[in-house]
Amino acid sequence: MKFLPITVLVAAVALSACTNPNRFGGDTDLPVNPTGSQPLSGVVPGSANDPSSAAYFNQTVGDRVLFEVDQSTLTATGRSTLDGQATWLMTNSDYQAVIEGHADEQGTREYNLALGARRANSAREYLLSKGVPAERLRVVSYGKERPIEICSNEACYAKNRRAVTVLAGGQTS
Repeated sequence: MKFLPITVLVAAVALSACTNPNRFGGDTDLPVNPTGSQPLSGVVPGSANDPSSAAYFNQTVGDRVLFEVDQSTLTATGRSTLDGQATWLMTNSDYQAVIEGHADEQGTREYNLALGARRANSAREYLLSKGVPAERLRVVSYGKERPIEICSNEACYAKNRRAVTVLAGGQTS
């Protein structure tokens, strides 16, 4: 029983040593670089907070534009998204892009393949007009073959009428 007060005292001292995260002079808010002792800037390469990553492009810039029924004309919202894509692609020249054209399930397979191609080409032409080099952009149409929503109502149809910019290449670090 006489060791109990000593054990409690040692435990209290040990725990109090853990209360000051900056006791070694470092900034513990930043992750530590595994290859050295310098902290990283808070940007994890390849993550959604890395402005040069595909994840950032998809989540922050936006990888898709939506279209109205039977249309391949860009909306104002679509042009705004493509403006961001063009800026990002011009800054990150090591990426190529494939623009996928999609349609909702209404209509024939052939009609929707053609409509998807027109939508993809509409997005491509807009990116070209903003200075993205033609050799970095390809188009493909999936028509109604790759829906992201499957149901027979307008809410689903609206999500499927789209052009999606898919990145290829990029940093290989």
